[in-house]
Amino acid sequence: MSDSAPSHWDPAPSPRDGRLTARRHPPVASGRTGLVPMTGPDGDRLALGYVPEPATDGSAYRLVLLLHGAGGSARQGLDLLLPVADAQHLLLVAPDSSAASWDLIAGGFGADVGRIDGLLATVFDTYPVADVTVGGFSDGASYALSLSLANGDLVDAVLAFSPGFAAPPVTHGRPRIFISHGVDDRVLPIDVCSRRLVPRLHDLGYDVTYQEFPGGHDIPAPIRDSAIAWLNAHPPRAGNQH
Repeated sequence: MSDSAPSHWDPAPSPRDGRLTARRHPPVASGRTGLVPMTGPDGDRLALGYVPEPATDGSAYRLVLLLHGAGGSARQGLDLLLPVADAQHLLLVAPDSSAASWDLIAGGFGADVGRIDGLLATVFDTYPVADVTVGGFSDGASYALSLSLANGDLVDAVLAFSPGFAAPPVTHGRPRIFISHGVDDRVLPIDVCSRRLVPRLHDLGYDVTYQEFPGGHDIPAPIRDSAIAWLNAHPPRAGNQH
């Protein structure tokens, strides 16, 4: 990510720019609750979802798109926040990457952007969504940051657990960001990853909360709990589904 990353409106969104076209709106269908496989028009599975029971006050969900690490799976992405989904009224959606890792890591935004865009459109058609968070671990965290900085006009918050980098071709909006990293991480060493990345994000004007922890390439339960507390510090925008 360049310190002079541009911020402008792209009149013709392109998967190569990481731009998403899906937008929140009142749902046109009623979706299932619980563990839900999410498929595309051709029947291919796009993701796994977990949908809590509707809130008694009728409030919309906080949608969290969860991205697995390299060589991982949709289920591993879902498991990042599954233990707290019901208590926090989080609608979780975890796609599979189209290859072993996300397209940006393999050379640039492309197929995965289109898949995620279609997935989000399906979710918005089916469930009431108040706001959108993108989270991920390792390569998934790098992708979550890059995709969210390119789509801050849609994404409200980012949860990046042990990211390696952020490389959005364009930037839009200013999502707030939570980053965590283990000081003994040997997969993505903290000195060349988050300790470089976080100051650059601050310099570019992003609101970043950063937590280091004693440990390696992992998400300890206290870090997950801190991330949820941080997320809840800004409640979902009630009734805002556009």
